Amino acid sequence: MKKLLFITTFVLALAMLLAACGGGGDTAGGGDDVSAGKELFAKVVIGTQAGCSTCHSLDAGTVIVGPSIDGVGSRLSADELRESILDPNAVLVEGFPADTMPPVWADELSGEQVDQLVAYLLTLK
Repeated sequence: MKKLLFITTFVLALAMLLAACGGGGDTAGGGDDVSAGKELFAKVVIGTQAGCSTCHSLDAGTVIVGPSIDGVGSRLSADELRESILDPNAVLVEGFPADTMPPVWADELSGEQVDQLVAYLLTLK
């Protein structure tokens, strides 16, 4: 009986410990990905390139080099955002010629980083 009580207590304690730890990174586009994507967006340099915030403003009335991304989460789907990052010449924003955004992000960003950026951009409504 004591052995069963010990095993039951141990299993419950282990289950609570695992639940408290969470699952690590959030791959479903949740809060962890949004926070990481926001941090990544704000970097001045990513890899060997100018970071997102160097060229894209969060203010609809401000154009730096590329278009403002204010409200982009209301205009584009996750797939469209991903395509805009990985193949920026596939669909161009009116008034911005091809190669305004360098087509290097597939090499500079990991798949996880792209997912994080997309998760953050989707919050910009």
